[in-house]
Amino acid sequence: MSIWEVILAFVVVVLMLVALLANVLVLMCFLYSADIRKQVPGLFILNLTFCNLLMTVSNMPLTLAGIIYKSQPGGDQICQIVGFLETFLTTNSMLSMAALSIDRWIAVVFPLSYHSKMRYKDAALILSYTWLHSVSFPIVAASLSWVGFHHLYASCTLYNKRPEDRTQFVIFTGVFHTLSFLLSLIVLCFTYLKVLKVARFHCKRIDVITMQTLVLLVDIHPSVRERCLEEQKRRRQRATKKISTFIGTFILCFAPYVITRLVELSSVVHINSHWGIISKCLAYSKVVSDPFVYSLLRHQYKKTWKDIINKILKRSSINSSALTSESHNQNILQLNE
Repeated sequence: MSIWEVILAFVVVVLMLVALLANVLVLMCFLYSADIRKQVPGLFILNLTFCNLLMTVSNMPLTLAGIIYKSQPGGDQICQIVGFLETFLTTNSMLSMAALSIDRWIAVVFPLSYHSKMRYKDAALILSYTWLHSVSFPIVAASLSWVGFHHLYASCTLYNKRPEDRTQFVIFTGVFHTLSFLLSLIVLCFTYLKVLKVARFHCKRIDVITMQTLVLLVDIHPSVRERCLEEQKRRRQRATKKISTFIGTFILCFAPYVITRLVELSSVVHINSHWGIISKCLAYSKVVSDPFVYSLLRHQYKKTWKDIINKILKRSSINSSALTSESHNQNILQLNE
C-alpha cells in the first residue's frame, strides 16, 4: 500500500466510526424523547438516519476492503447487493434532505396552516415517494447488470462492464443524477432561499423596533445598547449561516462525486484513482455531517442526548458505588472471621 492508500484507508475508518456513533445517538434521541417522535420532521430525520446507518455498516467496510486489497471484496452477489444498496441509500438520503427543506419552507412561509399542510399522513406519503423513487434506479441497474465493483472508487456501485451498452449506460447515469442530485439541489435552493427571505424580513421588522426602542430610551447604559446591536447583528447572520450550512454541505459532499461520475463517462478525460476514492470519501462524509447538521446541534436533540449521557453516567456511578460498598462489606466480614 502506498502512503496515499494508507491515508485514504485511515480516513474511511474515521468516517465509519464517527458516522456510526453520531447516527446511533440520533436514533437513541428519537427513541428516548416523546416530543421528538411527535414532530413531523422527526420522520424525515429517522429515515435519513436509517439510510446513513445502513450506508455505514454495508458500503463503507467494503470500500475500506477495496482500498486495502485493490480488488473486489467478497463475491459478485455480495457486491451487487451492496451496489444496489449504495444507489438506493444515496438517492433516499438526498430526497430526505429535500423533504426536510420542504417541511421547513411550509413551517416558516405558511406558519398558520403548517399543521394542516404537513401532517403525519402527508409525511408518510412523501416518504413513500422517496422510497419508490430511490428503489426504481437500482432495480433498473441491477436488471441490466450495471452494478459491480468499480476500481476507480474502490466500491461496489453503478458500473458498466459491457462496451456495447455504453450509450444506454450514459443516458441512464445522466437521468439518475439529474433526478437525484440535481432535483434535490433545486428543491433545497428554492425552499431554503424562500425561508431566508422570510427570516430577513422578520429580522428587519425586529431591527426597526429595536432601533426605535433604543432611541426612546435615552438613559440606557452604553453597554446595554452595544449588546442589543450585537444581538441584532447575530440575528441577521444566524439564518444565513444555517441555510448556507444546509446547502453548502450538500454541494461540498455530493457534487465532486457526481461530477466525477459524469466526467468518467467521457473516454477523453483520465481520472486519477486517488481522486476517485477521495470523491467517494467526500460523499461518505455527508453520512457523518447529517446527524450534526440536522439533529444533534439543535436545542431539543442536544438536551435529549445530554440527558441520555447523564442517565448512563449516573447508572454507572451507582453501580460502581454499589460494587465498592459490597467489596468493603466483604472485607469487613473477612476481618471479623
